[in-house]
Amino acid sequence: MELAHSLLLNEEAYSQLGEVQKAEFIFDWLRYLEKLLLATSRSDVKEKQKTLVEQLLSLLNSSPGPPTRKLLAKNLGILYSIGDTFSVYETIDKCNDLIRSKDDSPSYLPTKLAAVVCLGSLYKKLGRILGNTFTDTVGNILKAMKSAESQGRYEIMLSLQNILKGLGAAAAPCHRDVYKAARSCLTDRSMAVRCAAAKCLLELQSEASFMWSTDLDSVATLCFKSFEGSNYDVRISVSKLLGTVLANAIISKHPGKAASRQSMRRASLEEVLELLATGFLRGSSGFLRASGDMLKGTSSVSRDVRVGVTQAYVVFISTLGGTWLEKNFAAFLSHTLSLVSQSHPKVTQAQSDAVCSRRCVSFILRATIGGLLGEKAQIAAAKDICQTIWKLKKVVDAVMSDGNVETRLGSTDVAASQHMLVCALQELGNLIHSLGTTAAPLLQDSSTGILDSVISVILHPSISVRLAAAWCLHCIAVALPSYLTPLLDRCLEKLTVLKSSPEAVTGFSFAVAALLGAVKHCPLGIPHGKGKIIMTLAEDLLCSATQNSRLSAQRTQAGWLLIAALMTLGPAVVSHHLARVLLLWKCVFPVSPKDLETEKSRGDSFTWQVTLEGRAGALCAIKSFVSHCGDLLTEEVIQRLLPPLPCAVDLLTQLSSILKTYGSPLKTPSVVYRQRLYELLILLPPATYEGNLCAILKELAADLTSPDIQVAASTFLLPPLCHPDDLLLLNPLLQETDHRFIEEQLLFSNGIACGSLEYDPYSVYENDVEGNSVPKPLPPALSVISSAVKLFGVVCAHVGEAQRLLILEQLLDSIKHTKGARQQVVQLHVVSSVSSFLKYVAGSKGNLGPEEMRRPALALVMGALESPNPLLRCAAAEAWARLAQVVDDGPFTASLAQVSFDKLKSARDAVTRTGHSLALGSLHRYLGGISSQHLNSCVGILYTLSQDSTSPDVQTWALHALSLIIDSAGPLYYMHVEPTLSLTIMLLLNVPPTHAEVHQSLGRCLIALITTLGPELQGNSTSISALRTSCLLGCAVMQDNPDCLVQAQAISCLQQLHMFAPRYVNLSSLVCCLCVNLCSPYLLLRRAVLACLHQLVQREAAEVSEHALTLAKDSREELIPDANIREIGLEGALLTLLDKETDHRLCHDIKETLNHMLTSMAVDKLSFWLKLCKDVLAASADFTTVTCVDTMQEEEGDKGDDASVLTPRNGDRFHPFTNPRWATRVFAAECVCRIINQCENAHCAHFDVALAQEMKRKDSRNDFLVLHLADLIRMAFMAATDHSDQLRLSGLETLLIVIRRFASIPEPEFPGHVILEQYQANVGAALRPAFASETPPDVTAKACQVCSAWIASGVVSDLNDLRRVHHLLVSSLTKIQAGKEALSHLYNESASTMEILAVLKAWAEVYIIAVERHKNHKQPLKTTTFSEESVRNGSYSSDGLLDLVHTDLSTLSRLWLAALQDFALLTLSSEFASQLPLEGGTFYTAETSENAKVHYYNSWALILHATALWLTSTGFADPDEGGSNLSRPVTPTSMCQGSSSGATIKSPEDVYTDRFHLILGICVEFLCSLRSEATMESITACLHALQALLDVPWPRSKIGSDQDLGIELLNVLHRVILTRESPLVQLASLEVVRQIICAAQEHVKEKRRSAEVDDGAAEKETLPEFGEGKDTGGLVPGKSLVFATLELCVCILVRQLPELNPKLMGSPGVKATKPQMLSEDGSRLVSAALVILSELPAVCSPEGSISILPTILYLTIGVLRETAVKLPGGQLSSTVAASLQALKGILSSPMARAEKSQAAWTDLLRSALTTVLDSWDPGDGIHQELDEISLLTAITVFTLSASPEVTIIPCLQKRCMEKFKATLEIKDPMVQIKTYQLLLSIFQCPNPAVSYPYIYSLVSSIVDKLQEIDTKKPEDTTELQIFQEGIKVLEALVTVAEEQHRSQLVACLLPILISFLLDENALGSATSIMRNLHDFALQNLMQIGPQYSAVFKSVMASSPALKARLEAAIKGNQESARVRIPTSKHTKHPGKNLSIQLKTSFL
Repeated sequence: MELAHSLLLNEEAYSQLGEVQKAEFIFDWLRYLEKLLLATSRSDVKEKQKTLVEQLLSLLNSSPGPPTRKLLAKNLGILYSIGDTFSVYETIDKCNDLIRSKDDSPSYLPTKLAAVVCLGSLYKKLGRILGNTFTDTVGNILKAMKSAESQGRYEIMLSLQNILKGLGAAAAPCHRDVYKAARSCLTDRSMAVRCAAAKCLLELQSEASFMWSTDLDSVATLCFKSFEGSNYDVRISVSKLLGTVLANAIISKHPGKAASRQSMRRASLEEVLELLATGFLRGSSGFLRASGDMLKGTSSVSRDVRVGVTQAYVVFISTLGGTWLEKNFAAFLSHTLSLVSQSHPKVTQAQSDAVCSRRCVSFILRATIGGLLGEKAQIAAAKDICQTIWKLKKVVDAVMSDGNVETRLGSTDVAASQHMLVCALQELGNLIHSLGTTAAPLLQDSSTGILDSVISVILHPSISVRLAAAWCLHCIAVALPSYLTPLLDRCLEKLTVLKSSPEAVTGFSFAVAALLGAVKHCPLGIPHGKGKIIMTLAEDLLCSATQNSRLSAQRTQAGWLLIAALMTLGPAVVSHHLARVLLLWKCVFPVSPKDLETEKSRGDSFTWQVTLEGRAGALCAIKSFVSHCGDLLTEEVIQRLLPPLPCAVDLLTQLSSILKTYGSPLKTPSVVYRQRLYELLILLPPATYEGNLCAILKELAADLTSPDIQVAASTFLLPPLCHPDDLLLLNPLLQETDHRFIEEQLLFSNGIACGSLEYDPYSVYENDVEGNSVPKPLPPALSVISSAVKLFGVVCAHVGEAQRLLILEQLLDSIKHTKGARQQVVQLHVVSSVSSFLKYVAGSKGNLGPEEMRRPALALVMGALESPNPLLRCAAAEAWARLAQVVDDGPFTASLAQVSFDKLKSARDAVTRTGHSLALGSLHRYLGGISSQHLNSCVGILYTLSQDSTSPDVQTWALHALSLIIDSAGPLYYMHVEPTLSLTIMLLLNVPPTHAEVHQSLGRCLIALITTLGPELQGNSTSISALRTSCLLGCAVMQDNPDCLVQAQAISCLQQLHMFAPRYVNLSSLVCCLCVNLCSPYLLLRRAVLACLHQLVQREAAEVSEHALTLAKDSREELIPDANIREIGLEGALLTLLDKETDHRLCHDIKETLNHMLTSMAVDKLSFWLKLCKDVLAASADFTTVTCVDTMQEEEGDKGDDASVLTPRNGDRFHPFTNPRWATRVFAAECVCRIINQCENAHCAHFDVALAQEMKRKDSRNDFLVLHLADLIRMAFMAATDHSDQLRLSGLETLLIVIRRFASIPEPEFPGHVILEQYQANVGAALRPAFASETPPDVTAKACQVCSAWIASGVVSDLNDLRRVHHLLVSSLTKIQAGKEALSHLYNESASTMEILAVLKAWAEVYIIAVERHKNHKQPLKTTTFSEESVRNGSYSSDGLLDLVHTDLSTLSRLWLAALQDFALLTLSSEFASQLPLEGGTFYTAETSENAKVHYYNSWALILHATALWLTSTGFADPDEGGSNLSRPVTPTSMCQGSSSGATIKSPEDVYTDRFHLILGICVEFLCSLRSEATMESITACLHALQALLDVPWPRSKIGSDQDLGIELLNVLHRVILTRESPLVQLASLEVVRQIICAAQEHVKEKRRSAEVDDGAAEKETLPEFGEGKDTGGLVPGKSLVFATLELCVCILVRQLPELNPKLMGSPGVKATKPQMLSEDGSRLVSAALVILSELPAVCSPEGSISILPTILYLTIGVLRETAVKLPGGQLSSTVAASLQALKGILSSPMARAEKSQAAWTDLLRSALTTVLDSWDPGDGIHQELDEISLLTAITVFTLSASPEVTIIPCLQKRCMEKFKATLEIKDPMVQIKTYQLLLSIFQCPNPAVSYPYIYSLVSSIVDKLQEIDTKKPEDTTELQIFQEGIKVLEALVTVAEEQHRSQLVACLLPILISFLLDENALGSATSIMRNLHDFALQNLMQIGPQYSAVFKSVMASSPALKARLEAAIKGNQESARVRIPTSKHTKHPGKNLSIQLKTSFL
C-alpha cells in the first residue's frame, strides 16, 4: 500500500494487482492525494495537473464504487481549485457525455454515477468560475434523472445540492427546474432518495425565495406526503426542511427587486402554525402508501405523518430560537395545546389516537421549552402554562355546576379540555422537575398559584386529567422536597373531607400515591408518622366501601392504591403496619373454594366489578410489598402471605365462566385481575405456589392462544427476548434516538396505543423505566400478554415433565389450527412464551428434560424462524440457540446447525435465508466455537450469502451472523481473518450507500475482526501491517458513509484500533471527525463520539485538546456551528453539550471525559479551566448576588478584575454559556474542587503567594492557583448563594476546600496576616443564607461544617470579626436545644438528627481547636518571627476563642454526652434490641434509627474528642452539678478506698464512672473492630480522646486500679498499630500506651505509699510486693499489663528494624546489615517505644523487673547498635539519642538498687555493657560502620548512671578504658572532640572508684597528644577545638586531684599552655587559628596563675625560657589590644562559639 502514496497514480504497481486489491489501491491513493494536494505548492500541482486529470478521468471508466467516486470527485474539485482551470470545461463536457451515454447496462452504471458526483463536486468547489455552463449541466442531469433508478436519483439529488451550494444566487435560472425534480423525489419509494431530495431542497430554499413565499403551501403539502410511510432518517431530513422553510417564511427579509416583481408578503405566525396544524390533524391529502394497500374506511392521520410534523414543529421553533420563543410563548402554547382539543375530533376520538397525539404535543413542548429556554424563561413559561390550566379549569367548573348530571358527563367541553389539560400538566411537571429547587420562587409566588391550580384540577371528571395532576404533584415534590410533606398533608386532608365525592376519592388517592412515590427521590424523606395516617385512612376507605354503592368501586381502588404506594417507603416504615396489611390481604379472598362457589351464585355484575377491583388492588399491594420490602420477607411472613394464593388462582380459573354470566362490563376488570395476579406470581418464588402450577399453566396457555386477541404486538413482546445487538440492526425503530418518545408509537400498528398513565393508575407511584419522565404502562390487554409470557417461562420450568410435554404439544396444535392474521398472533404469543421458558431454564442452569420434549420445542421455533415478521425470526434464532444450550448435547447442536446449513443451501427466499443465517450466528454466540469443521462451513455459507447483492436484507443478516461468529470463535477464527477482512473491504467499497443496513452489518464485522486481532495489530510483519492497513481503510470508507450509524461504527472501530495500536491511528483526523459529530442530531453517533473521546483523553488529553483547537481555527466548513470550539476549546464545547444533553449515558460520558481532561491538563491550563468554570457559574448567577460580592472586594484594589466579571452581562460581547442549567453549574463547581485537588499534587507555588508572584515575574506564562484566590472565593460565593440547593451544597463544599487549603498561607505584603483574611465578609455572606429558617437541613449541616472549618482555620484573629460566623453557630445551637422535637416537621426525623449532629460536630471541632491553641499558647513561644503586636493579638484570640465557646459549654457538654449515649445505643448489636429505649434516643426516634445511624457515624468521633477534652478540663468535676461533696479534692487514694463517707460522694462519683465508661467503651468498641471505611479522622480523634482522658488523675487511677481494663486497651491499641500503617495513628497509639503505663506506675507507687503509711510500725521485710510479677516474677500473657506492653513495643520496633527479631537473625543466610538511618516517622515511633520500655520496670515488683530486664536491654541496645550511623558534625541520630536516654532511665531505676533485685540487675547490666563492647569489636568484618561516638556515649552512660559495682569489675573497666584509648588515636577530629568531652564527664564523676582508674590509664596519652602541638600546628577550627577540649580535661583533673598531686599536674599543664603563646612579632603575622589558640592559652594562664600561685612561680623560676615567652606574649597582647580595640569583644571567649555541646543531657 505504500506504493499508493504518491502524487501521481503508480500505474505499474496498479496493473499488477487483482480486482479486489485494485479497488483498495485506488481508494488508498485517492485518500492520500486529498491530503497531499492541500499540502503541495501550487506550482508543483500545475506541473503535474494534466497527467493527474487524465488519471482521475480514466478512473471514471473503471466503474468506481460509491466511496471511491465520492473521493475521486472531491480530488478533482480540489485539483482545479488549486491548479489551473483551463481544462475544467473539457472535464465537465466529458462528464456530461458520460451521463448522456445510452448504455443502460448495470456494469456501466457506476461510471454514470461517478460522472454525476464529479459534476456536483466541481461546481461546489469552483462555483461561479464555471460561468454559464451550469444550465446545460443541470438540464442534462435532470434529463438523466427521468430514466435513472433509485441509486441514480439519489446521486443526482446530492449532486444538485452541491451545484446549488457552489453557485449560490447565480443558479436562479434553474431553481424552478430543480424544485420540480426534487418534488418528485421527495415522495420517491426509496427512502434514501427522499433524504437526498430533502437535502437538495434545503440547499435550494436558502436562495429560492418562492419556496417560503408563493409556494409555501405546496412545499408543506409535499413534505406531509413525504412523511407517509417514511423511515426515521427521512423524518429527520424532511422535518428539517419543512421547519427551516417555515421559519424562513416568518423571519425572511425579501430583497426589494423581488418585491416589485411579484407582490410577496411575509407570512404571519398564525398562517405558518395553521399550515403545520393541517399536517398534524389531517395528514397529507394524497395517500401514497409504501405498502400500496387501500385505506380501510378509517381516515385517521397515519402516525408517521404526525410524528414527522411533530419533529418539524421542533425544528421550526429551534430555528427561530429561544429569544423568539420567549416573546411568542403564549401564542405558541395555545396553538400547540389546541392540537389535542376537541375541535379536531379525529385526533382524539379513539383513545389510542388521543394518547399518541398527546405524546406528540408533549414532545413539542418538552423539546422547545426544555431545550431552548434558560431557567428564567422557563419559570415564565411555567406561569403561562399555569394560566392556561386555570382557564381550562374554569370551563369545566362552569359545566360541572350545571345541575343535570347527564349534560355534565356528556359535555363536549369537558372532553375537549381533558387532553389539553393532560399535556399542560405533564409539561408543567417536567418543567418544574428539570428546574429542581431553582423553581422555589415560582411556587412562592402567590399570584401564580401553581399548587392551587394543580390541586384544583384533581377533581376533574376525566381520570386521565386526575392522574396527570397527581403526576405533576409528584414532579413538584421531587424537585422541591420541602413541599412534599405539606402537599401530602393537604391531599390527605382533602381525601378525608371529600370522602363522599367519587372524583375526589380517586383524584386525591392518586395524588397521595404519586407523592409517596416521590419520597424515594428525596433523601430527606417525610415524617415517619405519615405512614400511620395513610394506613389508617386506607383501612377506613376499604371498610367504608360497602356503605355507599356509588362510591364502593372508587373507595376500594383508593384504599388498595394507598397501601400499595405506602410499600414504596421501604421496610423501615412498612414493618410497623405489616400485620394490618396481611390481615386485610387475608380478608379480601374467600377462605375456601366452597365460599368462592357461593360467591359466584350470589353476586351481580356490579358487585363483581367491585370485587375484582378490590382483589386486583390487593394483589397489586402485595406485589408492591414484595418488590419494595424484600428484607421483610422472612419465612414467617411468607407463610402468612400464602393462604389466599390458591383462592386467587381458583378465581382465575373461574373468570371465564363469570364473564359469560355477566357479560362485557367485567371484561376490563377481569383482564386487570389476571395481569395483577401474573405480576405477583412472577415476583414470588415458584415454591410458594407449587400446588397450583398446573392450573396456572392451563390459564396461561388459554390466554396466549385465546381467540379474542386481534393485535400482533410483537414490538413490545419480543425485544426483551432478543439479543440487544440483533435488535439494533433488524428494527431501526427500536434504536435509541432523541425522538424515542414519539417514534415509539410507530412500533405499534394503528389500532394499538402506546403506553399512557391512565391504562394503569397503580403505576403512578412507580419509577419510569427510562428515567424521570411520566410512567407509560401499556393497555391491560397488551400488558397481560407480556406478563403471561414471562410467567409461562417460570411456571413451565417448574411443572412435571409430562405436563410440560403436554403443554408444548398443545401450543403447537393451537398454531396449526388457526389461519391468517390470527395465526400470526397466536404464533407470536406461543413463540414468545417458549423463548421465555428457554431463557429462564438457561438462566437457572436447568435442563429441557427427556428427548421427546425436543420435537415440539424444535417445531415451534423452526416455524418462527421462517416467519415473515423479522422480529419473530430474531427471537426464534435466539430461542434456537437457547434450545441447544439447555439440551446441552453435542450431536443435537450439530444436527441443529446441519438443519440450518441445508435450509440455506436449498432455500431461495430471503425470509428463510435471513432467519437461518442468524440462527447459525446465535448458536455460536451461546455455545462458543462449535467445532472447526462447522466453523468453516458456516463461514463459507455466510460469505456466499453476504455477496448476494439482489437482496440487501440477506446480506445484512448474513454479515451480522458472521460478526457474531467472529466474536465468539476467538482465536479459532485467525485462519479466516484475512479473507473475511478483504470481503468486508470489498463490500464496503461496492455496496451502494442507499443500503445503509448492509454497511451497518459490515461495520459490526470490522469491529469484531479488530477485536479478534487485538494487540497483534501492533506487529510489524508484512501480513499484520497489510491487515492493519485494510482495517484503517475500512474505517475511512465507513467514516465517509452518509449514514450516521455507520459513522458511529467507524468511530468505534478507530477507538478499538487506538486501544490496540495507538501509533497507527491518525489522532488529528480522528479528533477532527469527533468534533464535527459532537452535535450530530443522531444520539447513537453522539454516544460513539463521546465513548471514543473518553478513551482518548485517558491517554493523551492535551493532544486531543490541541487538535480540536487547531481544527477549529482552520475553520473548515464541516464544523458544526453549535460546538463553538474556537472560542472555548473542546472542553467548553463539551460543557455546552452537557448543558443541552438529556441522555443519561451521554451525560455520564461527557462528565468522565471532562474529568480526565481536567486531571491531566488543569494544572497547565489553569486560567483557562477556571475561566470556563467561572463563566458557567457566572452566566446564570443572579446579577444582584454577583454585585454584592464585588462591592465587598472593592478595598482589595484589584478593581480591574472585578469589572471583568461584570462585563459579559452589560456588553454585547459574546458570552460562551447562555443560561446554563443548574446541573451544569453544579458540575462546574465540582470541577473547581477537582482543580484545587490537582494543584495540591503539583508545584508548591500553587499555595505560596510570594513564590508564585516571583515565578510569574520570571515567566508570564507561569500560572498558579493562589493568584486566582479571588476567583475561587467568588465562584464558591456565587454557588453557595444560588436558588438551587444542590448548587448551594457544591458551593459550600468548594468554600470548605478553599478554606482548608488556603488558611495557612501568609500574605507577603502584611507580615503576620494570612491571605484569606481579606475575604472574611464574603465567607460570612456566603454562609448566612444557609442558616435561614426555610433552608433544608442538609444545606445547614454543610454550612455548619464550613463555619467550624473557618473558625478553626485561625484565619481571623480578631474576635469581633469571628463573632459574625460564631453567631450563626450560636443561633443553630439555640435551635437544636429542644432535641428531636424542635426541628421542622417537613422532613423525616432522621433529617433533624443530621442537622443536630452537624451543629454539635461543628462546635466540637471549634472547641478542640480552641483548647489546642490555648495549650500551645501556655507553652513559651518558640519562634519570634511574629511582631509583638501580632503575638498580643494571637494570645488574645487563643484564649478568646476558648472564652467564646465557654459561654455555651455547659449546654454543649450536655448535648455532646447525650449524642454519645445515642451513638453507644445505636452501635449495640441486634441481640440487645429489646433493651433499647422504646421512644428512641435524645436525637433520634426508634422508628428512624436505621437512617440516623449514618449521621452518627459521620460525627461521633469529633464529639467524643471534644467531650473528653471537656471532662479533662473540669477534672471530671462537672461545674454545673455543683455538689458540695466535691469541695474536697478527689485524690486517687480516696477514690479507690471505700471510705466511710462513700454514701455522700456516691452520686457524682457514679456519674463520672458512667461518663468515663461511656467514652472508653465507645473508643474500645470502635478501635477493636476497625472497618475498612473507618476514616483516619475518626481513628485519630478516638486516640486523642483517650489521651485527653488519661491526662487527668482520676481516670488514670481508674485504669491503674483495673488491670484487666488496661490490658484490654493495650490489646486494642496493638491491633490498631497492626492494621493501620499511618505513622500519625501509630504515634498517637503509643502516646496512649505511655499514659496507661504511667497510670499503672502511679497506682503501684500509691499502693506502696499507703502500705508504708498503714504498716508504718511493722517491719519492712513483711511488706507485700506491689507491682507485676509479685514475689515470683512470673508474667502471665493475657493477664499481664507489662507483657501486653512489651508485645506492642516489640511489634513497633521489629517493624522498623527487622534485624531486632532474633528468629530472623538466627536463621542461616541472613547477613548482619550495616546500621541504618530511619525515616523521620520511623525514628519518632522507635523513640516513643523506647520511652515506654524504659518506664516498664517501675510497674513491676523487684522479681518482675528481673524477668523483663533482659528483653528491655536487648531491645534498647539493639536499637543503639542498628541505628548508630556516623553523622556529620558528630551528631547522634534521634533513635540513638532515644536509646541512650532509655538506658539512662533503666540504669538509674530504683529496682537496680532494691535489695531483692540488686544482684540480678547487676549481673544483667554487666552483660548489657559487655554486649555494647562486643558490638564494637568486628567479629568477622561486619559492623565496621558503627559510630564510635554513639558507643562511647553508651559506655559513659553506663559508667556514670549505673551503680558502681556494675562497671568497676576490672575486666569490664579495662575494656572500657581500651575503647577510650583507641578512640583518642582515631584521626577524625570530631571523634576526638567528643571523646575529650565524654572523658571530662567521667573524670568529674564524684565517685573515685569510678573516675580514678580512667584518670590513671588515660592522662599520660592525653598529655602526649597535647604536647605534639609545638610540632604540629592546628590548621582549622576543629583541630583548635581538639586542643581546647584537651586542655579543659587537664584543667578538670587539676580540680579533681588530691592536694599532694596538684602541683605536679599544674607543672605539667603550664608548659603546654605557654607553648601555645606567640610573641609580638609572630602575633602580627599569625593565622587567625593560631591567634585564637594564643588568646585561649593566655586567658587560661591568667586564671591558673592566681589560683595556684606557688606552683606557678616555681615553674617560672625553674625555666627562664618559659618566663620570657610568657612576658613577650603579654606585652604583644597589650600592643595589639591598643590597635584593635573593637575586635576584643570577639576574642574574649574564643572557645565558646566553637565548642559543640552534646545536644541531649544523657549524663
